[in-house]
Amino acid sequence: MRYSINLPNFGELSDPRTVADLAVAAEEAGWDGFFVWDHVNHRGFGGRPYGDPWILLAAAGMVTTRLTLGPLITPVARRRPGKLAREITTLDTLTGGRMIFGAGLGAPIEDEFGSFGEPTDLKVIASRLDEGLAALSLLLSGKPVSYHGEHITIDDVQLLPARQVPVWVAGRWPTKAPFRRAARWDAAVPLFPGYRDQTPPVAEDVRDLAAFVASCRAEEGRDGPFELVVGGRSGDRAREVVARLADAGATWWDERVPFDDTLDKADTYRRLIEQGPPRI
Repeated sequence: MRYSINLPNFGELSDPRTVADLAVAAEEAGWDGFFVWDHVNHRGFGGRPYGDPWILLAAAGMVTTRLTLGPLITPVARRRPGKLAREITTLDTLTGGRMIFGAGLGAPIEDEFGSFGEPTDLKVIASRLDEGLAALSLLLSGKPVSYHGEHITIDDVQLLPARQVPVWVAGRWPTKAPFRRAARWDAAVPLFPGYRDQTPPVAEDVRDLAAFVASCRAEEGRDGPFELVVGGRSGDRAREVVARLADAGATWWDERVPFDDTLDKADTYRRLIEQGPPRI
């Protein structure tokens, strides 16, 4: 089991210097991962400054040597794959191969997409997500590639350097479509009921999800390592909580903060970080 800290990219966490300081503290305290949200507009958290997640992660990457870093999650459908591929390769180069790329539909749809004139139909967003991931995989190969989809076109493009960056796909369980998608990549990052309070998931739900993803991977003939990233607020019985979820199939514990007035405060994360990961 590995252990990460999960931060929003707004409020006090919008400042790259603050995020860099927290990343140093997380590495020193023995955490394995340091992940940042990717929002551009969220009315539920309005009236706050927002930071670009790629700049926040670059700041964290410059001052650490061991932490796994990445966005959790980037709504791929609102990004241009060529620009996104450049950001991924540059950050992975900066960190010496320590990056993961977290992807998903994104939410809230009206805020993240509709406010900027982007399509809000979930089927369209899902289709653009799938095409975006396929296009990114080609672009990150470093080879001359072409791709012609309904939403994305690439004509004889070669982006260097080539990088192999794990793709982690998020979704809300028990909806199955996001996890059929995740099974084609390198990890699943589920949100379970109660995620706004960051209540740890029920072990049986994690076990059901792990079995579902395993069956999807078997049907497609996929093998090799696959991560199952679950999270929440571990609380006073942290090691007991994490041990139960590890037995159910989780491979990462992602420490998170409830959606309350402490969510975007640097001291909230500093205290969590200093407690150290709840290793079992």
